[in-house]
Amino acid sequence: MKTWKVSRQLSHYVIRAGDGIDVKLVIKRKLPFPLYYCICEEVVPETLRKIDTKHQKYSLMDDPGELYTNRNLKKVFFPLWKRTFTMTYRLEQLPRGEHLLQTVRIRTGDFFGLVKKEYTFHVTDVIIAYPNARPIVMKEQISSFQQGTASTSAFQLNNSNVATGIREYMPGDRFSWIDWKQTAKKNTVMTKEFEQEKSTDILLMLDNGIYPETNYVVYEAMVEVVLSLMEGLKKQASQVGLVTIGEKTVYFPVHHDPVKLDMVKNHLTRIQPDGIKPFSIRVESEFAKAGAGNVIILVTSHIDIAFIEIVKKMNQRTKRIVLILIQSAKHHEKNRLFIHQLQFEGIHIHILTEQHLKQNQLEVKGI
Repeated sequence: MKTWKVSRQLSHYVIRAGDGIDVKLVIKRKLPFPLYYCICEEVVPETLRKIDTKHQKYSLMDDPGELYTNRNLKKVFFPLWKRTFTMTYRLEQLPRGEHLLQTVRIRTGDFFGLVKKEYTFHVTDVIIAYPNARPIVMKEQISSFQQGTASTSAFQLNNSNVATGIREYMPGDRFSWIDWKQTAKKNTVMTKEFEQEKSTDILLMLDNGIYPETNYVVYEAMVEVVLSLMEGLKKQASQVGLVTIGEKTVYFPVHHDPVKLDMVKNHLTRIQPDGIKPFSIRVESEFAKAGAGNVIILVTSHIDIAFIEIVKKMNQRTKRIVLILIQSAKHHEKNRLFIHQLQFEGIHIHILTEQHLKQNQLEVKGI
């Protein structure tokens, strides 16, 4: 059996969370020695012990155990004299993350069960499941001109943008922004740069801490909302940065870079909650590094008195703070007093419960 060759073929190597792939295992041997049976088993990694049912999973925010499963990927063959035989199976509802298929175990024996042999083959393939970016509707979009700090709606900005310069064309720029005269002079595609585009800096801060109420489903909602906001704000020509605050802090600065969104997607694919220190302590130090000029969007699932005090201080030093709180309806009722305190201080707060997250399209107010 040591001389056997085992290979794996995947229908897709990069997918979105909740999608499925087809897998084909091919076993080849040189000698056609008669084998009565073979049991071929794909050893499933721990990362595939969960399933992702896309937005339907949010109905289980208070019962995430329903989304854990044991994937049994075994098949019995009767190869006899065959030199090549295959095992095909389908992996459905793959969760977000990087999944390594590394091990195939094969057992065989004789007709009478007197001789049994087992051998493990190491065959490595990587599956990348990106988080789902949901269609998102943003009300009262944040946009401000350099001459002042007053916010205005996207509809008003579409009629009052003022071109203040030119720059090289970047993926995502509108065709109507191209400056044809400068393009002809410089022999490269140039686009107009607008005042709105230069001044609308938004920093997303994701709470990557570990809390009793932050289960698998709640955390997946936080990751999906962050990616959806990143993509939605980019379409509005806003400059968006991201800070994920956990045991380690990862910072993607605010600047126009078409490669940055791919880096963010890769980071959000692999990230898991790991922060033990209170978010209120960590977010204050990161806010001081980011500067007071940005609009801050905090995405978290946990609020307490210490967090409220820190947000009050941050609100005095920045243009606007928006808090997106992701909790089940049951936990939302328990935190109603904290929410009222934040609203009284003028903090824009938007709560997303399972009722909102089950919809195909998300709506976020205050942004």
